[in-house]
Amino acid sequence: MVLMTMIGRIPDGLPLAATMQEDEHGSRNLIDYQNQAKLLFRKLSNQSPTHCSIETGPFLFHYLIEHDVCYLVLCEKSYSKRLAFSFLEDIAQEFSSQYGKRVSTVTRPYSFIEFDTYIQRAKKTYTDSRVRRNLNTLNNELQDVQRIMVQNIDDVLQRGTVLSELDNKAQNLSILSQKYKKNAVYLNMKSFYMKVTAGCIVFAVFVLYFWVF
Repeated sequence: MVLMTMIGRIPDGLPLAATMQEDEHGSRNLIDYQNQAKLLFRKLSNQSPTHCSIETGPFLFHYLIEHDVCYLVLCEKSYSKRLAFSFLEDIAQEFSSQYGKRVSTVTRPYSFIEFDTYIQRAKKTYTDSRVRRNLNTLNNELQDVQRIMVQNIDDVLQRGTVLSELDNKAQNLSILSQKYKKNAVYLNMKSFYMKVTAGCIVFAVFVLYFWVF
């Protein structure tokens, strides 16, 4: 079962649309996973895998990234991975068709919340048992989902923190390197002028010596 669907913008992690399933799992519990999804949006980048599954407690996040947008679902582990990614491909195609040109311009969270209507309709399609059987048979064009990387949510979020720290350290090293370069240039110039000054003094003494004697 698809319990939650979220769509977010990759460059800044801004949530664009979302919907949650109201069921026996409880809305409060799903809000915790929604917060995890928001953190995940902020950790992902254009260098992240475009298709990935992430373990989180008894569930799995499945996501795909297209055109700087992340499409993500939270599913029970028993739910077909092939169907989950078929569902993601479906909503990604429709969302891009409706809002693709506006994605980079919005600044308000959940600017496309009305897309929930399409998500709910698509979700019903992918939970219908007859449709699920047909999709499993006909959807051979989808990439081999068994090869899609499976990660753990804690590892993904922690790795994002570590990469952020490394990026900060790299920036600090770059600043120190620039300062060192400037200091080196200054010292070289100072050394040059000192040599020139010393040479002038020696030459003046030499001329004065021969002029006096």
